[in-house]
Amino acid sequence: MHAYESEFREPLINGLDKNYTKITDDLVAPTERITPMWLIATLITGAGACFFVFCLTWTVWFGIGTWGLNKTIGWAWDITNFVWWIGIGHAGTLISAILLLFRQRYRTGINRAAEAMTIFAVICAGMFPIFHMGRVWDAPFIFPIPNTRGPVWVNFNSPLLWDVFAISTYFSVSLLFWYSGLMPDFGTIRDRSKGKLRKWIYNILSFGWQGTAKQWQRFESLSLVLAGLSTPLVLSVHTIVSFDFATSVIPGWHTTIFPPYFVAGAIFSGFAMVETLMLISRKMFSLEDYITINHIESMNKIIVLTGSIVGIAYLTELFIAWYSGFMYEQFAFYNRILGKYFWAYTIMMTCNVVTPQFYWIKSIRRNLYWTFALSIFVNIGMWFERFVIIVTSLADDYLPSSWNYFSPTWVDWGIYLGSISVFLFLFLLFSRFFPTIAIAEVKAIFRISSEVAKVERAKAANSSTASNGGFVGLQSVGPLNKDDKN
Repeated sequence: MHAYESEFREPLINGLDKNYTKITDDLVAPTERITPMWLIATLITGAGACFFVFCLTWTVWFGIGTWGLNKTIGWAWDITNFVWWIGIGHAGTLISAILLLFRQRYRTGINRAAEAMTIFAVICAGMFPIFHMGRVWDAPFIFPIPNTRGPVWVNFNSPLLWDVFAISTYFSVSLLFWYSGLMPDFGTIRDRSKGKLRKWIYNILSFGWQGTAKQWQRFESLSLVLAGLSTPLVLSVHTIVSFDFATSVIPGWHTTIFPPYFVAGAIFSGFAMVETLMLISRKMFSLEDYITINHIESMNKIIVLTGSIVGIAYLTELFIAWYSGFMYEQFAFYNRILGKYFWAYTIMMTCNVVTPQFYWIKSIRRNLYWTFALSIFVNIGMWFERFVIIVTSLADDYLPSSWNYFSPTWVDWGIYLGSISVFLFLFLLFSRFFPTIAIAEVKAIFRISSEVAKVERAKAANSSTASNGGFVGLQSVGPLNKDDKN
């Protein structure tokens, strides 16, 4: 099979020393040694995860009165964090599934870590509604399971129940999609392993992967099926999360723009988090040749697009509130902009609408330091978006005597920061024992989109020019290297 690629397109694999063995060595190396940077980061995030467990235990023991909830604000940081984590979990599967279906080669450097990010973010998100219930031992009853307590059934008309089905389905499909992609790489690690225990463990994890033609055929078919299933789930999950608000009658919530607005915001924040993690992994594990500036720039283009969509949604909300003529709706948005939480609205608009516009400048779009800083700003802004939607809409209700100012307690802070520690701790463990970049998929594009391939094509073009009297035709990419033992 011959493949062609424009010479104007930058390579996705840098380094003239690359061959199939070198790719394997580079990508498997993080699983074979412990670096000081990884160890320090893991200890810090592990301590944060322990404090997260302590705060949750404190909440269960003393009740959710230890949170900053008050008379009007019954949903606060817990649901803000829930929606924020669900949004972050969206882009992982979207990157992998959509870009696979559209055959975009630049997905190979980022899809594995993005899929892992989805799994860990959904785990963090799922904790908040459960512990918000207060009586966590009653959590099984959120599922419509047969019971001996009479007609005790969940409310099938509630979007909160739809969340349960949508998120659990999304998590299951994403987990299969992520793990099935890991099996060929587990087989590669197993074949390189020297210790019997390590070889045995990775053999079990790979389900005895042998790399036969039949296995590869089934692997490709399964990947396409799961990508096709997960793509509509990406749209449905955050749409249903938005229904938690949009189907209510609370001013500031009951708006039909929420479903597309939430989906765009989820992709926006998810891509920003992927960038944050990939830039950290790129530096920590010396993966600069596989996570290139081209990868980063492609993601930044998506961020500026989705950020612009989110900005339009904000302005549309304001216009509809004014155009409705409904005084309570107008008050809710007036209170957001000029009320006691104006600072939160200002941070949201600045981080989500203003900062992504810097990506229109190519030098900033291709600068790693700018990209890392702006990705952090985007995630801060998206957290404040959820905070603004929830807290400012609930703080001042129809009874002024009930109005109050929300102040988070140390338990709120501990659970929020602890959930970030749990997420990073799981990601660090993943990057230590699993290949952060898909080895098999990087090898699949090596003959097409590597720096070595471009040099080989240039040599072929020069020799063709000399033999054809100056005529240069399209050059196919032939075998580049006989060293394919890994």
